[in-house]
Amino acid sequence: MGNIQETVLEIDLNALKHNFEFIKSKLKNNTKILAVVKAYGYGTDAAIIASHLEKLNVDYFAVAYAKEGVDLRNVGVKKPILVLHPQPINFQSIIDNCLEPNIYSKRILEEFIHIAEVNHLKEYPIHIKFNTGLNRLGFKREDIIYILSKLQKTTAVKVTSLFSHLVASEDLNEKDFSLNQINTFKEIALELTKTLNYKPMLHMLNTSGIMNYPEAQFNMVRAGISLYGFANEDALTKQLRNVVSLKSVISQIHHIKKGESVGYNRGFITEKDIVSATIPIGHADGIHRAFGKGKGFVTIKGKKAPILGNVCMDMVMVDITNIECNEGDEVTIFDNQDTVNELASNINSIPYEILTAISQRVKRIVK
Repeated sequence: MGNIQETVLEIDLNALKHNFEFIKSKLKNNTKILAVVKAYGYGTDAAIIASHLEKLNVDYFAVAYAKEGVDLRNVGVKKPILVLHPQPINFQSIIDNCLEPNIYSKRILEEFIHIAEVNHLKEYPIHIKFNTGLNRLGFKREDIIYILSKLQKTTAVKVTSLFSHLVASEDLNEKDFSLNQINTFKEIALELTKTLNYKPMLHMLNTSGIMNYPEAQFNMVRAGISLYGFANEDALTKQLRNVVSLKSVISQIHHIKKGESVGYNRGFITEKDIVSATIPIGHADGIHRAFGKGKGFVTIKGKKAPILGNVCMDMVMVDITNIECNEGDEVTIFDNQDTVNELASNINSIPYEILTAISQRVKRIVK
């Protein structure tokens, strides 16, 4: 029996520090780091992650939605926080909590300027995003004249940064496309800033971009999945450290006879006598139903135990026929990048989805 007595997610802050410093080592001395802590810090705990990164002197944070930024402010995070996908209904909350919105469309620009003026603000920081090929959020190049016309009519807001997002920064087969994006962004930034009487920060690179396009670091880079120990290239992942480990325990052991079934809808029928273990973690905790019927596994005493039948909401049953173990023994769902990558591959997914799926009901502990 190990130290783990319930389902927990362990967060390794030393690994986080290593990853942050590794990213920093790839940057020019004056390049800032924006840490992306959206989706509960990629499924970890945004408050724990952001608080530690603030101690490491990170420059900026980014979240997807306003509430995520408010939650960080409520735990005492002081650094600037960029809200990547703000909605007008949350503009007042953004202002009240000193968050900084991404302005990505004419509607968003007009509505934020309006509420900033209603609040009698002066030079409130905003960030303007340009769409250079991802076709998700962002202004087009032809919107520059419109943007400038709106900015020149108000003192309520001031552009802190201009930014864009690479489509395929990890895929060197798409290098020409990425370089075209970078050049387009440079031209947009030049055209816009020559009319302003100041120069906003520029940022475009995510994790893979940091490694593959160092010439496009500009003033700041955005580190997301790499902070948590993963990258889109195996060579880079190996230089990072795993930040999170998902663990549980054996609740009960069953000796099942040949011809009996395991789980809902008789998802597994034994062809011989087996031994199964029931683990208190299921699809409500982030173990996708797709992991059922042997596509997923846990590790017990260093050996893989495949999932039997269908994943339940709160439990999985695994095959421990060839593993010497007892009720109460520790179970590892994953504790390294290789296992996360293997689990993701087994269900045609990616590590991002495996990590961000971890339910908030799973207890978080700091190693």
